[in-house]
Amino acid sequence: MKQKLIFFLAICCLFLGSCSPQNLFKSKGKASVPDSLFTQYSTSFEHKIRVDDKLTISIWNHDDLSVGSTFGIYNSNEVYGKWVLVDKSGNTVVPALGKMHVAGLTAGQLADSIAGMFARQIVNPIVTVKILNRQVTVLGEVIKPGSLILEKEKYGIIEMIGRSGGFDTYADKKHITIVRQKGKESIKIELDLTRLSEYEANNFVIESNDIIYIPTRRAKVFDKRATTLIPFAGLITAIVVLISFLGKQ
Repeated sequence: MKQKLIFFLAICCLFLGSCSPQNLFKSKGKASVPDSLFTQYSTSFEHKIRVDDKLTISIWNHDDLSVGSTFGIYNSNEVYGKWVLVDKSGNTVVPALGKMHVAGLTAGQLADSIAGMFARQIVNPIVTVKILNRQVTVLGEVIKPGSLILEKEKYGIIEMIGRSGGFDTYADKKHITIVRQKGKESIKIELDLTRLSEYEANNFVIESNDIIYIPTRRAKVFDKRATTLIPFAGLITAIVVLISFLGKQ
């Protein structure tokens, strides 16, 4: 009877050990990623305006020429609809100036260009351009997964994970995955954040629309299965002991 019990427990352990989490973005080995694709955090970086970006254009003391002015008394947030959209051709419409090609420019370059055009009718125009819908998605084993707005120009990997509440208990810090879209192609890179040397060598600037995925360690599945099977194994053990005791009577 004891041998049967041992055999049963061995089967349970084998069952638990064979379980593995279904993590996203799996592939064989590490992909080869062009050096130019991920910009190092230590270098200068400015987001370049893309198709579907939502822009606010603020001209100091000229709300009539502004779109969602950050200088005005009204909220310029994306929710309120005070923005202009960059169309599929990379163009947008600026009040009093008309259509402009803006894709490929930084917010600062566009602001300077608009200020130069308004200089004919405004003395020393102060212009600010803000991109409202720059966001990154953080998934997996973090406290608060979801999409986060990029409120400043540069964010590093650790900073974005921190904004998501940090790693959860079962985070696999050795296989952090970043997915970046380049045209129709999705490029993936994996980082081992348990090693300082790899972090320093691969501390990339996180860009708009990136996906950061923190996979699950196998221990999570084991623990979940164990909470179900251990009480069951305890019950079987008690039954075996009882049968063994009665058999000796």
